Amino acid sequence: MKPFTSFQEKKVLNSQQLKRKKFFVGVYNPELLVFILHTSHFILQMMHGFIPPERFFPYLTWTEIEAMPDKENVVIIQPVGAIEQHGPHLPIIVDSAIAVSVVGKALAKLNPAIPAYALPPLYYGKSNEHWHFPGTITLSAQTMLAVLTEMADSIYRSGFRKLVLMNAHGGQPQVIEIMARDVHQKYEDFLIFPLFTWRVPHIAKELLTPKEMQLGIHAGDAETSLLLSILPDQVKMERAVAEYPQGLPQDSLLSIEGKLPFAWLTRELSQSGVIGDATVATKEKGDRLLESLSDGWVQVIQDIYTFRQPQVGKA
Repeated sequence: MKPFTSFQEKKVLNSQQLKRKKFFVGVYNPELLVFILHTSHFILQMMHGFIPPERFFPYLTWTEIEAMPDKENVVIIQPVGAIEQHGPHLPIIVDSAIAVSVVGKALAKLNPAIPAYALPPLYYGKSNEHWHFPGTITLSAQTMLAVLTEMADSIYRSGFRKLVLMNAHGGQPQVIEIMARDVHQKYEDFLIFPLFTWRVPHIAKELLTPKEMQLGIHAGDAETSLLLSILPDQVKMERAVAEYPQGLPQDSLLSIEGKLPFAWLTRELSQSGVIGDATVATKEKGDRLLESLSDGWVQVIQDIYTFRQPQVGKA
């Protein structure tokens, strides 16, 4: 029996197929054994995905959580992504996949003595800049604030006092930062870290052109290379394009993203949904980006584990 290579091939055989192939209990059959091993592995992988199973919060029991020592310093990480268009060559899961793969690789590298766990990813985000493209699923800012706030309430109620919001979608940092400030005001001993996946040290400048570093903000070289590393079967490189916005302000302090941005919708900047050059992406660049991003996140998690809230100095 050949190894399973696609989701469709992982389906369970129905009873008629089982009878036809004479698979019955008590009789050794190599084909059945391989089928069971592949299917059970797939089912297990569906749950934690890129996250190491021993670091996946939902695999804990309530009694394990209740008895966990030093819970105020346990680092709980909420990956936050999006389901939105990423051009004709990438699946709409890009941001969520990047968030989970980076945090998963970081947790695999992390010192086992540091208690840190990842929650299931929040796949949906605030993606209304892309909503003219079919397939994009977006939450309003209000809905996203409510979901994240109630998640944080639950984490606090369980006794944890350090929560990381690990966001991989560039359209929602402000929402996450507002939520973090409001929750910390509500629970002053609850330390919230609203962080962007790409703001840790990494080597993108060594791998991308200066133009791509400045303007390749969506579905370009970096994201396509990363997807070639983490989900290569879902990338359609024959459809990859290069497209940059035209008519951007010249000799101006204003920019698409940066310290002085202007509001925009994707269809105002790109026909394909790509803002950057996806045609030059490679798996090798993606492998190196993933390694460097995950190394950066190992350092961030270590820093959060040892972090203490600053105190007011004496006059």
